[in-house]
Amino acid sequence: MKIGTLMVVFVTCTFWLPNALIAANLSEETENCLGCHEIVTPGIVGDWQNSRHASVSPAEGLAKKDEERRISASRIAENLSGSAVGCAECHTMNAEDHPDSFDHNGYSIHTVVSPSDCAVCHPVEKQEYMHNLMSQAHGNLVRNPVYQMMIENINGPHEVDGTLMRMHAPDEQTNADSCLSCHGTEVRVTGTETRETAMGKMDFLALSNWPNNGVGRVNPDGSTGACSSCHMRHQFSIETARKPYTCAQCHKGPDVPAYKVYSVSVHGNIQKSMDKNWNYDAVPWIVGKDFTAPTCATCHASLIHDDNGQTLAKRTHRMNDRLPWRIFGLPYAHPHPIAADTTQIVNQGGLNLPTELSGEPVAKFLIDEQEMARRLQAMKTVCRGCHSGQWVDGHFARLDKSIQTTNHMTLQATKILSQAWEAGVAEGLPQAKNPFDEGIEMKWIEQWLFFGNSTRFASAMGGADYGVFANGRWAQQKNLQDMLDDLKTLPSGKH
Repeated sequence: MKIGTLMVVFVTCTFWLPNALIAANLSEETENCLGCHEIVTPGIVGDWQNSRHASVSPAEGLAKKDEERRISASRIAENLSGSAVGCAECHTMNAEDHPDSFDHNGYSIHTVVSPSDCAVCHPVEKQEYMHNLMSQAHGNLVRNPVYQMMIENINGPHEVDGTLMRMHAPDEQTNADSCLSCHGTEVRVTGTETRETAMGKMDFLALSNWPNNGVGRVNPDGSTGACSSCHMRHQFSIETARKPYTCAQCHKGPDVPAYKVYSVSVHGNIQKSMDKNWNYDAVPWIVGKDFTAPTCATCHASLIHDDNGQTLAKRTHRMNDRLPWRIFGLPYAHPHPIAADTTQIVNQGGLNLPTELSGEPVAKFLIDEQEMARRLQAMKTVCRGCHSGQWVDGHFARLDKSIQTTNHMTLQATKILSQAWEAGVAEGLPQAKNPFDEGIEMKWIEQWLFFGNSTRFASAMGGADYGVFANGRWAQQKNLQDMLDDLKTLPSGKH
């Protein structure tokens, strides 16, 4: 497509794309990409045209005041700094480091844009994210033998054989469509393939476990993570990342019901009722002016100022910087791990778990009390943008109590399960068998993975009613009684 024609397309776009942000300066390579892709993938092109990448060059980003900048690099290569961040700037970046690079109309491009590519402009964000549990979510799941047994029981096909249940190993596609959808797949080059396109037959590289935007995705270039998990392609919008619906993609089920709890909280009610008047795009984000109730990003990631210009929270992409406790995903709430790679954690029982089955933390792998206090103070400072110190202290005192009581209830369930194993009415760890595949074992999982998590999230986020009857305290009490009744009635020696 000729440049003149391309400019006509851009001018036309201003009439049909809402609030379109049209770049004044495009690289020749990106112009060539757009010439075809506005026909082949018009939705992607339209999304990008509405992005900040399309309207602001890296040089313009660098010129902003420090706290208004969305770019953390101190300098950008001259060949990149003056033009918009377009198709070519991302999909040809670091081509030599990408095993998934292939020739496409004279350019060496790769499909999977990785955090290492984004780090050309956003190195601090990339570095922080690498210290975030999310960045290791794939490996922390698939390289932990304990979790692997649970995955196999959840995803593997089951077959009834008389009175026995036989389990088969899950296939790669099912895992990718299940747990690894959020945790991230390992994307590999498996060969080449020819596809029929609007431009005729073209050759592409074939990728395994693709598509995927999981937070811990293992990319072909060896990096981990996917910036597009939160900053979805191709607008990569800070507004989208700040809205709770983005986090709800993975934090919604009974195992991590953050969004459901938020939805019924006072904060969630204010957000849904009032956010039409909010400015989700402002940097820094000013409490009371740009927004009037927190979203997930307010508490965990964003740069927050008060209306006097004081910093309440620094921007971070290590999402646990303001979190002393890890309250979901494991049998017991516990202090956050020191390192993002949790596969190195081994308890006294030889399991890759941050606590013993009796609940004691494996302290040498977890942050100490001093670091917990620092993180708690960072979170409380955010809360004090709206609330008094007394209100904030009272809120977190209730969360501490909720952590104590839910851990206690998990311990009681663990005692019942241990009796079942000892009596031979179930087979688990003492018999070197899967501890997640029998009825009483599944109820033990629900005790902490569903009911304990829900109760703690309700306390942490102000969704009290959700923590009572909606997979909360009532469910924990009933489940515990059901487990005890099962222990009394299961026949021994059934194996």
